[in-house]
Amino acid sequence: MRELLGGPSHRIPEQLVPLHTAILNNGRPDTTVNWLKQPAVTALLRALATEEHPLTHTALDTLPASKAVSHVRSMLVATGSLPARDEYLARLERWITRTLLDRTDPAEHRILHGYAVWHHLRRLRNRLLGAPATRLQATTVRSHVTAAANFLDWLRTQHLTLATCTQADLERWMTSSQSTYPDETGHFIRWSVTHRHATKLHFPATRWTGPATAIDTERRWQDVRRLLHDTTLTVPDRVAGLLLLLYAQRPRTIAHLTTHHVLAKGSHVEIAFGSKPIVLPEPLAELVRELVATRTERARPHTPDPSPWLFPGSRPGQPIDFASLDGRLKRIGLRPRPERSTAMFSLATTVPAGILARALGIQIDIAVTWQQIAAGDWATYAAELAHRRRARP
Repeated sequence: MRELLGGPSHRIPEQLVPLHTAILNNGRPDTTVNWLKQPAVTALLRALATEEHPLTHTALDTLPASKAVSHVRSMLVATGSLPARDEYLARLERWITRTLLDRTDPAEHRILHGYAVWHHLRRLRNRLLGAPATRLQATTVRSHVTAAANFLDWLRTQHLTLATCTQADLERWMTSSQSTYPDETGHFIRWSVTHRHATKLHFPATRWTGPATAIDTERRWQDVRRLLHDTTLTVPDRVAGLLLLLYAQRPRTIAHLTTHHVLAKGSHVEIAFGSKPIVLPEPLAELVRELVATRTERARPHTPDPSPWLFPGSRPGQPIDFASLDGRLKRIGLRPRPERSTAMFSLATTVPAGILARALGIQIDIAVTWQQIAAGDWATYAAELAHRRRARP
C-alpha cells in the first residue's frame, strides 16, 4: 500500500490516508492482497497517488466505469474522504447527457430533452424527496428514454417526424419487428400528444388487473414455517424471506432497511415500513434482534461510524443490491413476485386499506386496488360496525 499510494518516497498524500487505513483494516488480508494485485486496481491507486486525478466525484466519473472505481469510490465515501451522493441518480444523469449528445437533429434533441430531463428526471427527484434512487427506478427511466429514442430513430428511417406521424404509421410500427418497449413507447406517445409534439395519435394503456399467477396461501404458510424453524439457513436470508412472506415487502425495500427502522421497546420489537410501526411476533422478533447484533459487511472498511444497513452489501457503506437479494431468496426456494402477491392478497382481505397503506409503506390507491381484488368491502364493514354500536344498550 505504501508503494501504491506513496510512490518512491512512501509518503502517502493526506487526502488518501483514510483510504490507506480502510484498506489495511479490512479484516481479510488475503482478499485484500488479491484485490491489490489486479491491474485495474493498481493503475487506479497509482493515478490517485500521483494526483493525476484529483479526489472528487467528478474526476472519478471521467475514468472508465469499472468495479475497481465503484469499490474505491465506496471506500472513499465510507471513510469520509468524499461526500455521499446518489450513485444511481448520478449514473442516470450521465447516461441521459450522453444520449442527448448523440442526437444531432435539433428538433429531436429538444423533444427528447424535454421528455428525459423535464419529465422523467424531475418527476423522479420529486418522488425521492432526498432519498437515494433505487436501481429499478433508474432502470425504468432508462427504458422509457430508450424507447423514445428508438421510436424517433424509426420515424427518421420512414422520413417522418412526430408532427407528421399518423395513426396508421403508429400502428404500422406497432406491428413491425422493430417495435421495442411497447408500453414505454406508448407512454412517450401520450406525453407527446399532451405537449403538442404530436396530434391525433392514440396508444392504449395497459392497466394492471391483478396478480397473473395463482394465489397459493398454503405454500406461503409452509414457507413461513420453514424459515422460522430451519436453522440451516442464514439469519439474513430467513429474516428477508419472512418480511416478504408476512408483510409483502419487495426485495428492494428490504435491501434498504436500516437499524433505524427497527425499534426495540422492552420485550417486543417493532419495525417501520411506513408511517405506522408493526409489532413483530416471536420468533421473528428474536431473529431480527440477532440480525441487528450479528450483521457484518463482506468488505468492512475502517470507518468512524458502523454501517446502518440491516443487509450490508459487498461495497463498503452500501446495502445489498436488491437483485442480489432477489437471487438469494430464490436460492432458498422462494418466488419473490408470486409470494409477495399472495401476501398482499391475504393482507388485503383482513386489514382496511388505510391501515394497510400506513403499515406497509405503500400508496393508498395501491392498497385500495388490492382490497378490491381480494373482494374486501371495508366500507360495508364500517357501516355495519357503526350500526352495531348504535344498537348496543
